[in-house]
Amino acid sequence: MSKPFDYSKWDKIELSDDEDDCHPNIDKESWFRMKHRSRVEREDNEEKDKVKIKAEMEQAEKRMKVLEHDLKKINLQRQDDDEDSDDEDDLDDREGLVAEIEELKKANQKRQSKLDEYEKNKKWNVDNMFEVAEERTVVNPGAGELTYTDTGFVKPKDEKPSSSSSSTAAKSKAAPEKKAAGTSKPAAKPAPTTKPTATESVAKKEPAGPAAPPQPPKAEMGVFETYHEFTEKYADVVEEFMAIPDLEGSKKFLLQNANIILQENCSNYLMLATLEDEMNGYRDKMKLVARQAQIVSNIAELAKTMKTHPGNVIMPFFQRMQERAHLEEFLRGVKDFQEKIIKRAVTKKAEMDAQREQEE
Repeated sequence: MSKPFDYSKWDKIELSDDEDDCHPNIDKESWFRMKHRSRVEREDNEEKDKVKIKAEMEQAEKRMKVLEHDLKKINLQRQDDDEDSDDEDDLDDREGLVAEIEELKKANQKRQSKLDEYEKNKKWNVDNMFEVAEERTVVNPGAGELTYTDTGFVKPKDEKPSSSSSSTAAKSKAAPEKKAAGTSKPAAKPAPTTKPTATESVAKKEPAGPAAPPQPPKAEMGVFETYHEFTEKYADVVEEFMAIPDLEGSKKFLLQNANIILQENCSNYLMLATLEDEMNGYRDKMKLVARQAQIVSNIAELAKTMKTHPGNVIMPFFQRMQERAHLEEFLRGVKDFQEKIIKRAVTKKAEMDAQREQEE
């Protein structure tokens, strides 16, 4: 049976900020500093004493080795000498060496007992209870790369570098005007006022959620394709975020899905969803989605101001929401945004009716 672990050494833990032995008329901070200083001085003195004792023990060990060597030489000489030789001198030398060795051993035993006593009565504190077993430095290879845009949103992982996009734009500008005019397409038709059924959406193989913005010229096709890919990959995640009724649930969801919800494509998705819900007569749903859209926009604005990743300002933003003044200001912004969506929905419907009449 294995020997149980001895926990008795943890019974002597010394705390510099222990208030039990502090007199009420003595300043606590001064008392703590005095105790800490006295503990450090005591430990330094004990450490110096230990070093001194160990050095004396090493000297004694060296001396004993020399004496034992001399003693062996005497024993060998005694065996080689004749019986007529003087044995009394050799006997005296031998007894003297043995006596000195015994004295050195006893002295070392006393020194070792003193070291053991130091270790036994050692008081544990914050400085000597633990020791560093391993140290390592982990360097993130992408630490120097910006993972957020200038507008404060999360940069998509599959987004092309700005240098390549700028070179693409330069090539498109260098193309003849006739070719550029031929490649540009008219704006896509606006989304219908009624949501398509599940069967229609499957047949057309279109992503869930609001329709994509009008198709831009060829020089900006990368942005359009990124939004289209975003809706295909993360539409379900964004729809789940749109349905969260409270701020606490929104905070937890953002902490888990910050790299998706805090993208600029998600902000565009939410804005289009609010407009579509209002045009289709879902006023209550529009108000909820508008609030969620304002959460994302406010976090992006705060990240832009602080020049940091928007994921780093999720907690600061919701901590502000716990203050009445910031919460009221946020709700006023949500209400203004809802009113703008309502006005825009009316205008959009009128534009769609006019366009329909022209087509007929």
